[in-house]
Parts: sequence; structure tokens; C-alpha cells
Amino acid sequence: MPPLVGPELIQTPVQLYRYLLRCCRQLPTTAMQQHYRHTIRQGYNSHSDEDDPERVQMIIQRAIADADWILDKVRTKAFYSSCSSLNKSTLQL
Repeated sequence: MPPLVGPELIQTPVQLYRYLLRCCRQLPTTAMQQHYRHTIRQGYNSHSDEDDPERVQMIIQRAIADADWILDKVRTKAFYSSCSSLNKSTLQL
């Protein structure tokens, strides 16, 4: 499941940059958000001179897949931690 609506509409590096920054808002802690915002900014700056349209599309696809993976990992961890706390509270009854 894509983290936000419209990842298939991303065609330019600027659109990708904005999309990834919006994805950062879904991360649970401020420290994680700052870390990934910094990483996104570095990646954008390091690839800003890329001219090959095929390479740009490949970078866009990979960045979206990586964002999906990170957000799924965070959601899974949150789900399991909530299940764990639910089980502990059930055991205390």
C-alpha cells in the first residue's frame, strides 16, 4: 500500500522531493522525521544534476519503494507493540 495518494503521478525530482517530505510526516518520532528529511535533502542534492530521463525515473521508482518499505516497517512495529501491550494488559486481569 502506498504511503500517500498519488505516487504513480510523480514525474519530476521536485515532485518526488515533496512527496518524500510528506511521507516523513507519517513517521512516529521527531528524531526519525529529522533523520529522513536530512537523508532526502542529501539525495536530492546529490542527484540534482542527473540528465538521463530513464535514470531519473529509476531513481524515482526506487525512492518510492524505499519510502513504502520504511513506512510499512514503522507501521508493523507499531502494530506489534500495540498487540504486545494489549496482551500484557489482558494477562494482568
